[in-house]
Amino acid sequence: MTDLAPRELRVLVAVADEGGFSAAAVALGMTQSAVSHSVRGSERRLGAVLFDRGRSGASPTPAGEAALGYARRVLRLLEVMGSEVRATASAAGAGRGPGAGVLAGPLRIAAFRSAALHLLPRALGRLTERHPGIVPEVRIVREVGRGTAGEVLDGRADLGIATLGTTSPVPPELVGGVLVEEGYALVHPAGHPAPRSLPLIDWTENCTSYTREWWAGQEWLPPATVQAEDDGAVLSMVSTGFGMAVMPELSLVGAPPSVEITDLGPERPTRSVGYVTTPELASSLAVRALIRELRAIAG
Repeated sequence: MTDLAPRELRVLVAVADEGGFSAAAVALGMTQSAVSHSVRGSERRLGAVLFDRGRSGASPTPAGEAALGYARRVLRLLEVMGSEVRATASAAGAGRGPGAGVLAGPLRIAAFRSAALHLLPRALGRLTERHPGIVPEVRIVREVGRGTAGEVLDGRADLGIATLGTTSPVPPELVGGVLVEEGYALVHPAGHPAPRSLPLIDWTENCTSYTREWWAGQEWLPPATVQAEDDGAVLSMVSTGFGMAVMPELSLVGAPPSVEITDLGPERPTRSVGYVTTPELASSLAVRALIRELRAIAG
């Protein structure tokens, strides 16, 4: 049997989160030997070494990272099961239909910066107004590499606001959908007589997969000479006359009057912003409620 009990899964997660067996034992109220014994038993049943042990602590092996993703997701499903069973019981006791009970507990969301600033707040406001027992926990994650989808796969988020497209599709282990299609625009200092002559400012999350082909075909666009940390820094630099930039609509919400936004025409690049979650959590009441609110404001 390779099945691991929830207690064993919690031990694995604690060792990873705390960075070692001793710290995990303290966090769990166990002895170090009990933690070591539990991890060895899990490794034996799974047939893989899950942690590299060293003087500085313990770090997950590649097999351990895979196991931890499943462990966090299973433990989260157990939490969701408890909250939804209680909500269903409260609805039945009050004579209401299924799903009409009081939803309560954390709802973990990973979002890239502009989505967290300009898309999520209205949706979360509507969600918590309808379900005041839900406590949103939002983490801002750079949308590079595994991005927000990686947070969901690793069991650290219930839902991720992600950029979707042919070069960044929904991972096969997840489900998702597009919420909004946003276009890019040229952003430059207001009133500048020749904005296309300015240096180009960019940031890592911008031109990775969404605009690359379009970007390559624009002879007037020079290589970026300034790389900023995020879209907020880019907008600040443009507003002070430092240069120009090509930015998506979400990044331009609340742009200062010192910035001018010029449409790039019908051939402008676009990117799809959507959500990703696990197939199991997609049917949970809280995640479904959030997706409804996101779609309502995006529509």
